Amino acid sequence: MPLRIFNVLGREKQDFEPLEPGHVTMYVCGPTVYDHPHIGHAKTYVAFDVVTRYLRHSGYNVLYVQNITDVGHLLDSGEDRVLRKAAQTQSKPMQIVEMYTKSYFDAMDALGVRRPDISPRASGHVPEQIKMIEKLLEKDVAYVANGSVYFDVSKDPDYGKLSNRRLQEQEAGTREAVRGEKRNPEDFALWKKAEPEHILRWESPWSEGFPGWHIECSAMALKYLGPTFDIHGGGIDNIFPHNESEIAQSECANDAEFARYWMLVGSLTVDGIKMSKSLGNFITIADALKRYRPEVIRMFMLSVHYSSPVDYSEEALEAAAKGWERLYNAVRLTRRAANDSNESGADANGFLERVEQARTAFFSAMDDDFNTPIAIASLQELTRDVNSLLNSGTPVSSAVLTAINDTYSQLGGDILGIVPADEIETGGSAQREAALVELLIRMRAEARANKNYAESDRIRNELAEAGVILEDRADGTVWKTE
Repeated sequence: MPLRIFNVLGREKQDFEPLEPGHVTMYVCGPTVYDHPHIGHAKTYVAFDVVTRYLRHSGYNVLYVQNITDVGHLLDSGEDRVLRKAAQTQSKPMQIVEMYTKSYFDAMDALGVRRPDISPRASGHVPEQIKMIEKLLEKDVAYVANGSVYFDVSKDPDYGKLSNRRLQEQEAGTREAVRGEKRNPEDFALWKKAEPEHILRWESPWSEGFPGWHIECSAMALKYLGPTFDIHGGGIDNIFPHNESEIAQSECANDAEFARYWMLVGSLTVDGIKMSKSLGNFITIADALKRYRPEVIRMFMLSVHYSSPVDYSEEALEAAAKGWERLYNAVRLTRRAANDSNESGADANGFLERVEQARTAFFSAMDDDFNTPIAIASLQELTRDVNSLLNSGTPVSSAVLTAINDTYSQLGGDILGIVPADEIETGGSAQREAALVELLIRMRAEARANKNYAESDRIRNELAEAGVILEDRADGTVWKTE
């Protein structure tokens, strides 16, 4: 089946057909670097990491651009987020930018999020933003007021088409401090005249000032991807006003469709409320990684569809950790068995067909709008069968073990990023449970050697009640879970 994507712009799933066959151009709104990234950010960027991995696995040449916002992202009060942080810490604005840009990339690297091909900074593309503003003024869809420049939303009949917000229904103000100089309360800033105390400022034809928040993405997308590109990604919370404003200014400036497919990621919440630095209900990625492996955090994020919200809790992360440990335990057992196997006999119980079924189910899920929960479920179902196979006592050929390992490595590792390439010590509950079962098996063997059959039976029966089945064979005792 072809890859289908839910296009927020059309509110429907559509077959994915890139502008240029075999090539995909993608722009994702990046972070504003004024603080350490939290795991709400991780949900967005893990999602697009998997999208990029899957597209490349599918044979596409992907050009992935993700910006760094280091100027112009204003609070409702009109303050620049970077400048406010600099004032709070008595630092230079670019100190803040450098510190938190490094923090962002360090966190993404630790999570296994592969870096974008291009990570342009807003402050490094002010000339491109000025040039686009000039084009909008020439087309009479923008106007100058007191040294600032605003986009006139009344000149764009399509404004609101992404968020389905009619102009008359929109709230006044889109992160703008000065409202009286605007023709319409919904108009948004393309360029802001800097107040005397504003440190970050550039020369422009209209004033010494700085670009608005929305114009940066339009200008950088145009520079690196052209007037029309394939996929635009970001968080659902930015659909209005940011994404809506991107479309309006880009399409008016370039007389061309902006992005053809819009993919927006659902928020990460805490007790049903969006995780946010302003609310103080956030957990930094660095703090989360002190408690959980990166693969566990990724599994937690990917266990819901990218477009759906997910609620953060310690219980949810613990459940993800147990699920991941069960999966990885099967990976580890498979790899060890493959290393020890010299057997090249027949396919055990037709298991190669079972592996192929799992692969088919995985790719079918991913082709259906990158449905990672179903893709993970296909690997979990395979894991139950792998555990049964490895604990059955049936000779397993090296070809079967290789096929199983390749499937885990390719689907779970290369695409989802939840299966490490090299063996690791997890120290998790699944590993501890396995060690405890092995200890009880040794204790039972000692009891049998001492002809204490009552104790031997007690251990077997209590393990059975816990869902662990023992099987005595000529070469020792093996176990499996029900």
